[in-house]
Amino acid sequence: MLATTLLGACEQNSFVPPPPPKVDVATPLQRAVTRYLDATGNTAPIRSVDLVARVQGFLQSIDYQDGSFVKEGTTLFTIEPETYKLKLDQAQAAEAGAQASLKQAEFDFKRQSDLVARQAVSQATLDTSTSNRDNAQANLQQAQANTRIAEVNYGYTKVAAPFDGIVSAHLVSIGELVGVASPTQLATIVTLDPIYVNFTVNERDVLRVREEARRRGLTTAELKTLPLEVGLQTETGYPHQGKLDYAAPTVNQSTGTLAVRGILPNPDRVLLPGYFVRVRVPFEKQQNALLVPDTALGADQSGRYVLVVNGDNVVTQRKVETGQLEGELRVIESGLKADDRVVIAGLLRAIPGQKVDPQLKTIEQPPQPAK
Repeated sequence: MLATTLLGACEQNSFVPPPPPKVDVATPLQRAVTRYLDATGNTAPIRSVDLVARVQGFLQSIDYQDGSFVKEGTTLFTIEPETYKLKLDQAQAAEAGAQASLKQAEFDFKRQSDLVARQAVSQATLDTSTSNRDNAQANLQQAQANTRIAEVNYGYTKVAAPFDGIVSAHLVSIGELVGVASPTQLATIVTLDPIYVNFTVNERDVLRVREEARRRGLTTAELKTLPLEVGLQTETGYPHQGKLDYAAPTVNQSTGTLAVRGILPNPDRVLLPGYFVRVRVPFEKQQNALLVPDTALGADQSGRYVLVVNGDNVVTQRKVETGQLEGELRVIESGLKADDRVVIAGLLRAIPGQKVDPQLKTIEQPPQPAK
């Protein structure tokens, strides 16, 4: 009787293993995605010029408001024009005198030529007349050059905008002597519409783009017109659209990167030179990309991985190569198949090598990325 009781007690206390933990699994979402080159760049003006005084004199007037937009040819500074106008008048008068001297020399040359033909005067007299005519011609050319120099210097007394743009605050004051020893900077003018965006692309991405270009039959010129999307650090998405217009001919050996430049319209002047911006360039369309929630990915010393439940409901760790982020989903470049069941929730309960109770879910279609 005692043995039977002890045996029954042993049977009641036998260990019953717990059921496999429940985890949410889903097959990768398949959808078309556009592959991008992502980079960080900075904006720069397409034109920026320091306005300088090219003649010496006292600054007579400042003819614009600091920070204002001006059209090409607008006078911005005036530098003591009276002195240079007088020098121009003086040069023009000297030129008129040289023209009169040349006319007189030419008349004398013709008269002496006629007299020599009639043997009324000696050849030496004609030679002297010829020399006087040639000197008069040279003097006129010198006078004409002096007049042109005077005209140029007189034109420099008015500093005009070389192109449409915004002019910085003036750096000199009215009445200040400028252009004494060297050209004096007066202000700076910049063009903000359109605007450049400079960034770099690493060597691996350069090779990918060139390979895709060869596959699609794109020429180098066509590559330089690829669309470009830009976003400020405080903006959502990439609201500014432009295109590539330059790529350096060589890769920088010290950094392993290629310098690239884009150009964007900037009519509202939202982008200012010097901003740091987020840049992306679409270069490839993939029709059946595999995407999983970014939260389903883990990482260790060997790289990124996902947890996959096999046909026996056993968890395995799968190494993957990841691509860009699409909303909350991550593109999987390699290491995953379309019918794999990926653990998307309950990751702490999914231990590689152990069984789980998979609960099949569906990965939601992500919203279209903001432009």
